[in-house]
Amino acid sequence: MTISGAIKVTNIGAEAVFDRDMLEAQGTETVITKTPWFDGVSEFSGVRLDRLMELVGAQGQAVTATALNDYVTTIPIEDFSRYRVILALKRDGKYMSVREKGPLFIIYPFDSDPALRTQVYFGRAAWQVAKLAVE
Repeated sequence: MTISGAIKVTNIGAEAVFDRDMLEAQGTETVITKTPWFDGVSEFSGVRLDRLMELVGAQGQAVTATALNDYVTTIPIEDFSRYRVILALKRDGKYMSVREKGPLFIIYPFDSDPALRTQVYFGRAAWQVAKLAVE
């Protein structure tokens, strides 16, 4: 996964590139929630996006996420700390394959606030995330 744009900390050229081990080394958190994409409640585990933004020295107001299938969504950076949004690597204890909406899935704790159970936030919950661009 690559983070680019308005960031201060890079490791390959002007980008911060992470593999799974590097992401997990940042510490993981769990979000247990229902989503529109899976039956019942799922347990997602991944790195907090506010922590990741701090790590790369993000200097923007929004992040544009691009998925492997070219889906693009823009998310206000303030969402990450406000809602404790994670970049999930696992669902129900197992790494997610591309077929299962992995390997990375932006997950909001949808059940924590009725306001999150809307198309606005469902649209920000991109799966198969490949790139984040800080703007």
